[in-house]
Amino acid sequence: MKEITSSQFESEVLRSDMPVLVDFYTEQCGPCRQMSPILGEIEQATTGTLKIVKIDASADAQFSASLRITAVPTFLLFHRGQQLGQVMGARSKKDLKKWIDESLGTKG
Repeated sequence: MKEITSSQFESEVLRSDMPVLVDFYTEQCGPCRQMSPILGEIEQATTGTLKIVKIDASADAQFSASLRITAVPTFLLFHRGQQLGQVMGARSKKDLKKWIDESLGTKG
């Protein structure tokens, strides 16, 4: 997973040709650390069809607030510059994948 900053958000997320899952996290967040291997598994399973990036919510609190990030982990899904959905909190791989598929209108 690629770690990006707010200055890379437009090029890495909004201008991406493929859907992008954005993981807002902090280093101190236990549930965020729990999600890391799950996101890695999803990333491997969706290579070429879904991009996953991480943003440290505490590193740019103003940017995070502008996207209405009020807790971590929070996941935002974008496609073609549009936000398709948002979920907060740790999820199982199955639940997160189901949400991604439903948001994109695809079958898992």
